[in-house]
Amino acid sequence: MKPQSLSPPMHPLTAPVPPSRPLAEVRPDPSHLPPVERAKGQGVARVALVLALAGLGVWILHEFLPALAWAVVLAIALGPVYARLERRFPPGRHNILLPTLAVTAVALIFLAPLVVLGVQAAREAHDVAEFIRKAEESGIPAPEFLSHLPYGAAQATAWWNDNLGHAQAGSEILHRFDNGKVIGASRNVGREILHRAVLFGFSLVALFFLFRDRKTVERQALTACDRLFGPRGERIGRQMVASVHGTVDGLVLVGLGEGVILGVVYYFCGVPHPVLLGAFTAVAAMIPFGAALAIAIAALLLVAAGSVQAAAIVAVAGLVVTFAADHFVRPALIGGTTKLPFLWVLLGILGGVETFGLLGLFLGPAVMAALVLLWREFTEGRDRKA
Repeated sequence: MKPQSLSPPMHPLTAPVPPSRPLAEVRPDPSHLPPVERAKGQGVARVALVLALAGLGVWILHEFLPALAWAVVLAIALGPVYARLERRFPPGRHNILLPTLAVTAVALIFLAPLVVLGVQAAREAHDVAEFIRKAEESGIPAPEFLSHLPYGAAQATAWWNDNLGHAQAGSEILHRFDNGKVIGASRNVGREILHRAVLFGFSLVALFFLFRDRKTVERQALTACDRLFGPRGERIGRQMVASVHGTVDGLVLVGLGEGVILGVVYYFCGVPHPVLLGAFTAVAAMIPFGAALAIAIAALLLVAAGSVQAAAIVAVAGLVVTFAADHFVRPALIGGTTKLPFLWVLLGILGGVETFGLLGLFLGPAVMAALVLLWREFTEGRDRKA
């Protein structure tokens, strides 16, 4: 047997270098982390990603959020009516005709009063121009109601004629208006009207898609509430939807009823422009105690025309109608649907209008309904445990 040869030991500096491993093999493998730590890290990353994307989306859409909110409110308010139409006329394959007709009807409902108001304003423009011309030539004549005042009629008429009833006074009053400011205000009003028109058009487009995909959106919203907050979240969502329905019934429909009734009273009492004033009363009556302003304007117009008795009739009729609506009809409609005391309904409406404008008429009661529901579940749950 040949003796086994032993290779001489190699010097460390001359030893062969092992082949370098790829970079992917050097990095730590996330799968080697404990499952709890890996799941926690992924959860934090998902939450951060969702918050970042949500904030970016809100920042991108912040100018259109009111339009989207109006579309959601209209879709909720008109949901029962649209559901009946769907049962009566089942949508076809593409489901385009029925949503288009519904959105067109909504647009006409909102635009028709504005068109009437614009036509009436155009008609009155000639009278306003004639009044300005006469005021520059001979002053502003004393109104007729001054002569019918029970006390101080002669003194009031004399003061008016001395200060406003001559040509110099009329010219001074009219020349106080700065043409530059008037033109600037007109441009701002025009810009605001254009902006509102664009938002209204966007609301109609969003409302079309909400009508077309109504069932899908409703199912996804309820599923999201249930997954995020459990059964309580679904109950809160349903309660807020019910509050919107109750607000529409108690504010919009009751306000329209008040406007129609008082418009008839205005017509028979001889109030100028009873249709326009009735429409203004209907819009003002949607806000609690807002109809009083329209009624006061109608009464003052009658007093200025010398019809004191007709003004008293308008004031009494308005008081009776608004008292019945605010104390009996509205609490029954809104409170019965939302299961809210009328005090919280009133605070939600007034606070919502103060914070969000006209949109707050619907958002305020919805938020109050959700808060009251959470409070009741919290307190009743504590009582059950006790």
